[in-house]
Amino acid sequence: MADSTSSRPDSSSSSSFRDLTSLQLIHWREPKKSAMAFGLSLLVLVSVATLSVISVVSYLMLACLCVTITFRVYKSVIQAVQKSEEGHPFRSLLEKDISVSSESVRQLADQFLIHLNWFSSQTRRLLLVQDLVDSLKVG
Repeated sequence: MADSTSSRPDSSSSSSFRDLTSLQLIHWREPKKSAMAFGLSLLVLVSVATLSVISVVSYLMLACLCVTITFRVYKSVIQAVQKSEEGHPFRSLLEKDISVSSESVRQLADQFLIHLNWFSSQTRRLLLVQDLVDSLKVG
Protein backbone atom coordinates (compact mmCIF):
# COMPACT_ATOMS: atom_id res chain seq x y z
CA MET A 1 0.00 0.00 0.00
CA ALA A 2 1.52 3.32 -1.03
CA ASP A 3 1.97 6.14 1.47
CA SER A 4 -0.16 9.15 0.64
CA THR A 5 2.61 11.60 1.56
CA SER A 6 5.06 10.21 -1.00
CA SER A 7 2.87 11.11 -3.99
CA ARG A 8 2.27 14.68 -2.89
CA PRO A 9 5.04 17.16 -3.70
CA ASP A 10 6.02 19.42 -0.80
CA SER A 11 7.94 22.62 -1.11
CA SER A 12 9.69 22.33 2.24
CA SER A 13 10.98 19.48 4.33
CA SER A 14 9.42 20.87 7.54
CA SER A 15 5.90 20.72 6.13
CA SER A 16 6.43 17.15 4.92
CA PHE A 17 7.74 16.20 8.36
CA ARG A 18 4.71 17.84 9.97
CA ASP A 19 2.37 15.97 7.58
CA LEU A 20 4.15 12.69 8.27
CA THR A 21 3.93 13.21 12.03
CA SER A 22 0.23 14.07 11.92
CA LEU A 23 -0.45 11.03 9.71
CA GLN A 24 1.37 8.80 12.19
CA LEU A 25 -0.83 10.20 14.97
CA ILE A 26 -4.03 9.80 12.98
CA HIS A 27 -3.23 6.25 11.83
CA TRP A 28 -2.21 5.19 15.36
CA ARG A 29 1.19 3.91 14.27
CA GLU A 30 2.50 4.79 17.75
CA PRO A 31 -0.47 4.06 20.03
CA LYS A 32 0.96 5.69 23.17
CA LYS A 33 1.63 9.02 21.45
CA SER A 34 -1.69 8.93 19.60
CA ALA A 35 -3.61 8.12 22.76
CA MET A 36 -1.89 10.93 24.62
CA ALA A 37 -2.50 13.48 21.85
CA PHE A 38 -6.14 12.60 21.31
CA GLY A 39 -6.83 12.15 25.02
CA LEU A 40 -5.48 15.62 25.78
CA SER A 41 -7.42 17.05 22.85
CA LEU A 42 -10.61 15.43 24.12
CA LEU A 43 -9.96 16.73 27.62
CA VAL A 44 -9.48 20.28 26.34
CA LEU A 45 -12.62 20.09 24.16
CA VAL A 46 -14.76 18.76 27.02
CA SER A 47 -13.32 21.42 29.32
CA VAL A 48 -14.11 24.19 26.86
CA ALA A 49 -17.63 22.78 26.43
CA THR A 50 -18.28 22.87 30.18
CA LEU A 51 -16.18 25.82 31.34
CA SER A 52 -15.27 29.19 29.92
CA VAL A 53 -12.24 29.51 27.65
CA ILE A 54 -10.55 31.79 30.17
CA SER A 55 -10.93 29.15 32.89
CA VAL A 56 -9.57 26.40 30.68
CA VAL A 57 -6.56 28.48 29.63
CA SER A 58 -5.85 29.54 33.21
CA TYR A 59 -6.08 25.95 34.49
CA LEU A 60 -3.77 24.73 31.72
CA MET A 61 -1.26 27.47 32.55
CA LEU A 62 -1.51 26.63 36.26
CA ALA A 63 -0.90 22.94 35.54
CA CYS A 64 2.10 23.83 33.39
CA LEU A 65 3.46 26.09 36.14
CA CYS A 66 3.05 23.33 38.75
CA VAL A 67 4.92 20.84 36.56
CA THR A 68 7.80 23.21 35.78
CA ILE A 69 8.19 24.33 39.41
CA THR A 70 8.18 20.72 40.59
CA PHE A 71 10.76 19.76 37.97
CA ARG A 72 12.96 22.75 38.87
CA VAL A 73 12.84 21.93 42.61
CA TYR A 74 13.52 18.25 41.87
CA LYS A 75 16.57 19.11 39.75
CA SER A 76 17.83 21.53 42.42
CA VAL A 77 17.56 18.85 45.11
CA ILE A 78 19.33 16.29 42.90
CA GLN A 79 22.11 18.81 42.18
CA ALA A 80 22.48 19.57 45.90
CA VAL A 81 22.62 15.88 46.86
CA GLN A 82 25.04 14.92 44.10
CA LYS A 83 26.99 18.20 44.44
CA SER A 84 26.99 18.74 40.68
CA GLU A 85 27.02 22.01 38.75
CA GLU A 86 24.49 21.32 35.99
CA GLY A 87 22.79 24.69 36.33
CA HIS A 88 19.24 25.66 35.49
CA PRO A 89 17.26 22.79 33.88
CA PHE A 90 15.50 25.15 31.46
CA ARG A 91 18.62 27.12 30.46
CA SER A 92 18.44 26.17 26.77
CA LEU A 93 14.81 27.31 26.59
CA LEU A 94 15.54 30.54 28.48
CA GLU A 95 18.39 31.43 26.13
CA LYS A 96 16.31 31.08 22.95
CA ASP A 97 15.31 34.30 21.21
CA ILE A 98 11.51 34.48 21.02
CA SER A 99 11.19 38.06 19.86
CA VAL A 100 8.95 38.73 16.89
CA SER A 101 10.48 40.58 13.97
CA SER A 102 8.73 43.52 12.40
CA GLU A 103 8.93 41.81 9.00
CA SER A 104 6.95 38.79 10.21
CA VAL A 105 4.35 41.12 11.75
CA ARG A 106 4.03 42.95 8.43
CA GLN A 107 3.58 39.66 6.56
CA LEU A 108 0.88 38.51 8.99
CA ALA A 109 -0.83 41.89 8.79
CA ASP A 110 -0.83 41.72 4.98
CA GLN A 111 -2.36 38.23 5.06
CA PHE A 112 -4.94 39.37 7.61
CA LEU A 113 -5.80 42.37 5.44
CA ILE A 114 -6.39 40.12 2.42
CA HIS A 115 -8.76 37.91 4.43
CA LEU A 116 -10.52 40.90 5.98
CA ASN A 117 -11.12 42.49 2.59
CA TRP A 118 -12.48 39.21 1.19
CA PHE A 119 -14.76 38.78 4.22
CA SER A 120 -16.11 42.34 4.03
CA SER A 121 -16.80 42.09 0.29
CA GLN A 122 -18.58 38.73 0.73
CA THR A 123 -20.60 40.07 3.65
CA ARG A 124 -21.62 43.13 1.68
CA ARG A 125 -22.53 40.99 -1.33
CA LEU A 126 -24.68 38.65 0.77
CA LEU A 127 -26.38 41.19 3.02
CA LEU A 128 -27.17 43.63 0.23
CA VAL A 129 -28.61 40.78 -1.89
CA GLN A 130 -26.36 40.98 -4.91
CA ASP A 131 -27.29 37.35 -5.65
CA LEU A 132 -30.72 36.33 -4.38
CA VAL A 133 -29.95 32.60 -4.17
CA ASP A 134 -26.77 33.08 -2.12
CA SER A 135 -28.49 35.53 0.21
CA LEU A 136 -31.35 33.09 0.74
CA LYS A 137 -28.84 30.33 1.53
CA VAL A 138 -27.37 32.53 4.26
CA GLY A 139 -30.83 33.29 5.60
